[in-house]
Amino acid sequence: MASTTSLTLPSTKLELPFLSPQRKNCSRSFSTTTTVSSPVFRPPPFTNKIHFHSNSSSVSHSISKIPGLQSNGFLVHSSSSDYSVNNSQIDVENSSSSNDGANETQVQSSIWSWKGYSIRYQYAGNRGPALVLVHGFGANSDHWRKNTPVLAKSHRVYSIDLIGYGYSDKPNPREFGDKSFYTFETWATQLNDFCVDVVKDEAFFICNSIGGVVGLQAAVIDSQICKGIMLLNISLRLLHIKKQPWFGRPFIRSFQSLLRNTALGKSFFKLVASSESVRSILCQCYHDTSQVTEELVQKILLPGLEPGAADVFLEFICYSGGPLPEELLPQVKCPVLIVWGDKDPWEPIELGRGFINFDSVEDFVTLPNVGHCPQDEAPHLVNPLVESFVARHSTPAASVSTVI
Repeated sequence: MASTTSLTLPSTKLELPFLSPQRKNCSRSFSTTTTVSSPVFRPPPFTNKIHFHSNSSSVSHSISKIPGLQSNGFLVHSSSSDYSVNNSQIDVENSSSSNDGANETQVQSSIWSWKGYSIRYQYAGNRGPALVLVHGFGANSDHWRKNTPVLAKSHRVYSIDLIGYGYSDKPNPREFGDKSFYTFETWATQLNDFCVDVVKDEAFFICNSIGGVVGLQAAVIDSQICKGIMLLNISLRLLHIKKQPWFGRPFIRSFQSLLRNTALGKSFFKLVASSESVRSILCQCYHDTSQVTEELVQKILLPGLEPGAADVFLEFICYSGGPLPEELLPQVKCPVLIVWGDKDPWEPIELGRGFINFDSVEDFVTLPNVGHCPQDEAPHLVNPLVESFVARHSTPAASVSTVI
């Protein structure tokens, strides 16, 4: 069981990201640089490629050894920064490369056939432990573009578009009748099957937001696949039906039915699915709004304009059941590291700190002045944490994947 030192932080009001007014100014002049202490990021060269793949002893903590990083909930400073940004067009499958001395890392896109559906994923690296990166609500595998090339220097890295998101298929939820399809159980099964069919090995799950609930659920369903989970600002699911007062639950269900079954839902989606709305939402959840570039806006927006995206969007925002993180954590048998950007306006860090009381959680690391998506806003902080966590829980020799 981990421990941390308490911090007094201002309370944060929970709001739905797509209903909230813009909290801060988000400049229309975009930059691909970080804050003052970090160097300029230069996009790597890329080539358009697509590959198809179809297939039905412990180490002591070393977080404190990372330059500028301290465990037990505090980050003093950071001086490391080493990642590449993929600026390729989002409407084509792509691969990017990053040169580091004599080593070249390529990030490639591929399609995996799962239960008759096409699933887009990206991968890089051919040695070391396997990592599977799991995105959050409304995002896709491109949200890990600043992490994959760096981590692939010493790991086999995969990032997947959960079904319904990114460039994976988006089956209409109405095709399944009264049975819900877009659930954490569906995505967790997809994640485990992906490890079996594509990764062909055990893997570490690196997850952001609702992707954290997916990773935990997958580890509960099959404890033999996941070697460890890193949760980046995991969704607390504060709008879950169990967390609402009893007298409000009928109203919530009625409102959900209205969104699903009337033109109101589609009109609502049209308001959200625009460059201006996506930019506004991202500027709420990124503390450093200079990281909200036009590239990022387009990588989030364009998959959301694909056929079927509106139905998936409405289905998920009406999904107030399913598991809660606090229900899954006691069942997880692998080590869990929780990392939290303390400026997250949607998932209050004060509530997240309570997770350190679960035996599976080995530590809680706070990232000061970082928002809801640390992997993209502050990859120079997140990437070393991933490497350290994986190193602590890896066997000396890891098998090599043969993805074709």
